[in-house]
Amino acid sequence: MKTQGIKKITPKLHHIGLTTGRFEEMVDWYKNVLEMEPVHYSENPAGDIGVEVKGVWVTNDEANHRIAIMGIPGLVNDENRSKHSRLQHMAFEYDTLDDLIDTYVRLKKIGIKPHLTADQGVSIAFYYDDPDGNTVELTMDTFGDWNKSTEYMKNSSIFAKKPMGKYVDVEKLLEAREQGISSNEIHERAYAGEYEPDTPMDPTKML
Repeated sequence: MKTQGIKKITPKLHHIGLTTGRFEEMVDWYKNVLEMEPVHYSENPAGDIGVEVKGVWVTNDEANHRIAIMGIPGLVNDENRSKHSRLQHMAFEYDTLDDLIDTYVRLKKIGIKPHLTADQGVSIAFYYDDPDGNTVELTMDTFGDWNKSTEYMKNSSIFAKKPMGKYVDVEKLLEAREQGISSNEIHERAYAGEYEPDTPMDPTKML
């Protein structure tokens, strides 16, 4: 097939789909964590296919949906997930470090805590597990400019050496903010290793 002269059209990521055996719990979690509101609910989304399925399409912006959650009775967690190919994580971006930290505080109050937190140079990222064990990253771009952060990712020898960057104790970031330290300085200190946790974090939880 000849493709010369055919214009390449690049689509944008629109939504992700999840299947679960914990339908209500998952819907509640994504509402609590990401402010995902339902747009449509169905008791029979695919018609009569011989499987009892219910679905909800949720969003937290102008799109008609960003996540489709399909409830299928009997689904269980994969205890050997680290040995299987899968979607490793999904990420949602905040505009500022303050927004990211404020969300951490809000979620901590309702018992939702990240299992890994890091300053990665181009971003500061907090990793959470949803009720099914899917990893959900809440993040912010430390440059506030995708062009600049892309260039850093491409060309920085520091980033190339360890893309995960430095693990951080979010409580130490909170303390630094309360002391009046700016977001930029908090990032610089975190990436230099000043706010590392007292107890080592386990990156294998991401596998």
